[in-house]
Amino acid sequence: MTRPALLLCTDMDRTLLPNGDADESPQAMDLLSRLVSRVDVQLAYVSGRDRKLVEQAIDEYHLPRADFVIGDVGTNIYTVDGQHWLKWNDWHDEIQHSWRGLTHDELHRSLSEIDGLQLQEEAKQNRFKLSYYVPGDVDTDALLQEVRQLLADLNIDYNAVWSIDETLDQGLLDILPAAASKYHAIDYLLRRTGCDVNNTVFAGDSGNDIDVLCSPLHAVLVANATNEVRQQAQHLAMLRGYENALYIARGGYLGMNGNYAAGILEGIQHYHPELVPLQEGDYVTA
Repeated sequence: MTRPALLLCTDMDRTLLPNGDADESPQAMDLLSRLVSRVDVQLAYVSGRDRKLVEQAIDEYHLPRADFVIGDVGTNIYTVDGQHWLKWNDWHDEIQHSWRGLTHDELHRSLSEIDGLQLQEEAKQNRFKLSYYVPGDVDTDALLQEVRQLLADLNIDYNAVWSIDETLDQGLLDILPAAASKYHAIDYLLRRTGCDVNNTVFAGDSGNDIDVLCSPLHAVLVANATNEVRQQAQHLAMLRGYENALYIARGGYLGMNGNYAAGILEGIQHYHPELVPLQEGDYVTA
C-alpha cells in the first residue's frame, strides 16, 4: 500500500457532522471533500457509531466515502471499497484477551446492580462494546467510581469511555477491552498501512476522543467542543508531554468559524499547510 501524504482520521458526530448547536461555515464541507478526493489523501471515519449508522450519516450529510472506518468506539475496523466493507477480524484477536474470557452479557449482569446505568439499544452493543446511557442529573463522579471498582473486582483489563451528548443532556458510558479504544485502533491502522504521526491528523470534539487528542498523534479539537472537553484535553496533553501535538481550532482560517469541517481544515492547515489553500480560490489538487 502506497503511503499517503495525509491520513485524516476524524470523529463524526459534532466533529465532521454539523449536528450540534454551533453554526457551520457553509463552504467548509465542500473544501474538505475536495481535499480528501486527492489521490494522496486517505480518509478514516473514527466513530462511536456502528456500521449502519455510519452509512446513514454518509448518505444523510453527503459525506465523502472513507477508505477506512473505525466504528463502535474502536472495537471494529473496516476497509471500505465502494459499497464493500471488509471487517478486520485480526483486530478482534488483538483485543479479546483484555476481558479474560468474560462475555458482554456476563459483564452487563455484573454492572446491572449499579443504579443510573441504562443499557443502550441492542444495535449499539457488540461482542466487545457494552454501552449505557446515564441521565444528566446523576452524580457521575460517584457512579463512575462505582463502575471502576466493580470492574476492578472482576480482574479484567478494561477501558471505560465517558462522554456527554450535549443535545440530549445525557451521559454515554462505553465499557471496552483495555486494548480497544479509538487511539489503539488508529495506532493499529497506522501499523497496518505504514503511516505514522508525521502524516496522520486526528480530529475530535468530545470525551470519547480524549485518548487520541492527548496522544502523540497530531490532533485538532474543533472550535465547537465544550469548554470542559477543551480544558481536559489541554490539561492531559500537557501532563503527558504532548501539548505540541494538540491544536485547538479557533476560527479565522479562510474566514471560517472553526466549527466542524472548518475546524478540521484549520487543523490540517496547521500541520500540513502544503495540502490546503491560503485563500479560498487557491485549492491545490494532487
